[in-house]
Amino acid sequence: MNRKTFPSILQQHFQLNMPGYLAALRRMVDINSFTAYAPGVNELGQLTADWFARLGFAAEFVQSAIPHYGQHLVLTRKGFSNNTIGLVSHLDTVFPAEEELRNNFHWREEGERIYGPGTVDIKGGTMLIYMMLDALALHAPERFEEINWVILIDAAEEAEAEDFGQLCIDRLEGPDTLACLIFEGGSKVDNTYQVVVARKGMAVFQVKTEGRSSHAGSYHALGANALVQMAHTILKLAAMTDYSRDVTVNVGTVHGGVVTNRVPHEAEAWLEMRTFKPDVYAETVDQILALNGQADVVSSADGYSCSVALNLYRKTPPWGRNEATDRLFEIWRQAGSELGFTVLPEERGGLSDGNHFWQRIPTLDGLGPAGGNAHCSERSEDGSKDQEYVLVSSFVPKATLNTMALLHLIGAFDGSA
Repeated sequence: MNRKTFPSILQQHFQLNMPGYLAALRRMVDINSFTAYAPGVNELGQLTADWFARLGFAAEFVQSAIPHYGQHLVLTRKGFSNNTIGLVSHLDTVFPAEEELRNNFHWREEGERIYGPGTVDIKGGTMLIYMMLDALALHAPERFEEINWVILIDAAEEAEAEDFGQLCIDRLEGPDTLACLIFEGGSKVDNTYQVVVARKGMAVFQVKTEGRSSHAGSYHALGANALVQMAHTILKLAAMTDYSRDVTVNVGTVHGGVVTNRVPHEAEAWLEMRTFKPDVYAETVDQILALNGQADVVSSADGYSCSVALNLYRKTPPWGRNEATDRLFEIWRQAGSELGFTVLPEERGGLSDGNHFWQRIPTLDGLGPAGGNAHCSERSEDGSKDQEYVLVSSFVPKATLNTMALLHLIGAFDGSA
């Protein structure tokens, strides 16, 4: 295998087979696989398993720990060496069927763009995995047969179900695992590509304030307004956002009160905090929890005080820059350089499955095709809103880059020209 001529072999293969790959992707996109719609998630899982069976992969379905969600898909193909590579995608999208119908959101080809639910997040990433392995099986069969391939596809990534991360650890952790590669969408601008080397962590909090009800006209002074207290608390929380340290605190929902002629006695809010650095993450969690019990609003009549309670609902620690990920990035950077591409590291604010296992398995992310408007089903005539799409032109170069980097990872070109 010649490292100088093999890229052209890969490119020709991908270009020749692109119509078939896109036809398969369309079948995936046509299935509504909203996280909470388990039948659709499972239907897509079976379709995906059938497709990869052509390459000799055996399928296993693992029920999500959340009963009303679908089944995770694990695809395995045993190699003749001990070396293992994990490839990660997910089945679910964020779009209920009624939303797709309401916004006329379906597979739609317009020039270089293909619109549709999951085209870039992340059904296009699943198809890119297939493209790479399909090419290796045909054009580098000894290398394909050498590796223990483990493809893990999450049924509930969009709902941040954490059991899938443990499934990845159970199936991949060990000294023989070379990498776990995640196929979330990746940026491509001309010949410059970004792959994800770090992600923000997230902490979700519930805030409850309690006060004392009273008649809003006759006995207003007796009341202690829980909504006003919530407003004070929200302002303190919002002030913790610090862009210079990449800290965001976002209050997402607020509920409280019953009617306008009653001083409200309770309110509830939910918020999330995100940041990259583990020490800043821990510090900000502590700052938020320190607001517990800090009340500002009291009754004018007798000084009855509102109460404030903050509860940490869920923690997903940051995926920080680390040596194992940086070693993988360097392989992708070098492979890109040989292809005439510039490959840059990206630290991304959103979560992925990698947040749950990067400390246990060498992990790289953002290896899927390029596109835009993930999680958006709306479009407007003035173009201010547009639907999720994938760039067709990104599949061949991204698949070539990833495949060449994989071959470098397993030492296919050691000692060769």
